[in-house]
Amino acid sequence: MIKEQNSVHQTDISSASSSGTSNAKGIKLKKDWSSVRDVREGTEGTQVFGTRTLDKKDNVWNHNAWDNVEWDEEQEKSAQDKVRKQASNPMPLEEQEKYHREAAEFWNTFYRHNVNKFFKDRQWLGIEFPELIAATKLNAGPKKIFEIGCGAGNALFPLLTENENPELFIYACDFSSNAIDVVINNKNYDPKKCKAFIWDLTSTEIPEYIKPASLDLVVLIFVMSAIHPQDWNQVVKNVYKMLKPGGLVLFRDYGRYDMAQLRFKEGRMLSDNFYVRGDGTRVYFFTSEEIENLWGTKFIIEQNAIDRRLIVNRHRRLQMYRIWLQGKFRKVDNK
Repeated sequence: MIKEQNSVHQTDISSASSSGTSNAKGIKLKKDWSSVRDVREGTEGTQVFGTRTLDKKDNVWNHNAWDNVEWDEEQEKSAQDKVRKQASNPMPLEEQEKYHREAAEFWNTFYRHNVNKFFKDRQWLGIEFPELIAATKLNAGPKKIFEIGCGAGNALFPLLTENENPELFIYACDFSSNAIDVVINNKNYDPKKCKAFIWDLTSTEIPEYIKPASLDLVVLIFVMSAIHPQDWNQVVKNVYKMLKPGGLVLFRDYGRYDMAQLRFKEGRMLSDNFYVRGDGTRVYFFTSEEIENLWGTKFIIEQNAIDRRLIVNRHRRLQMYRIWLQGKFRKVDNK
């Protein structure tokens, strides 16, 4: 996305190989399968994931992506050493404050410069989160979806394109006023079917447009990583308050030791596994255990998965190891 030495800023990177099919409306789907693996005990042998696995390293250049690539001890140690080196020379405290204080402005600048250049519609949503597509079906009944951190509407607009449900309404918010301006000015924005607005997810108040316990689905895709760890618990409280009993959180974000983390230079770390990019935006890299501890306090964890991908640039002979986490968290009243 943004060309910078210390990060790969790709909150919409395709979760797929280059092969795929088209759906009934002719929308190209980047892949035909989910490539995440649930890490919870008892899920072994109950899931189908990633069909393109690298059995022999000599075959790495045969395709441009490989699923479920496990690291050996040497790779794991190398990643740990890189993060320790970053931690030994963090950003000075006196420099950190502006990135926390002016977080919204850094995102405004990002969207002002880049929104129409880099972000692709998230057509992989139907593979990883079929619950979203189910809500668009003709007889799905009344459904309310809230995409938090909507950016340029890269999930919102594909869902509106798919939609056959006259009783579906989608809310979309972002921290950045520039992002919301882009959404509202999109030719596919329909105020009868959706509502986009500015909202800070770490606020102590839920949006005025959304009633408590009114949402069926909340979408959090590459959002939590941009939030200061001290605010995570407030995020969970807000999401819990807005969801109906039985409502579902759909989560995807950066995993620990993802290529983007290991590329950071010294002087960019704010705190453990929390960094500032060259464009001033912040990013955290999670573990599955952190996700369990954070969301498991108020939700039933239905999925806590990891997507370990090897992306190959055959022309430049580059190997890029990506790690993303994915989860589904169900609200229940007695949790």
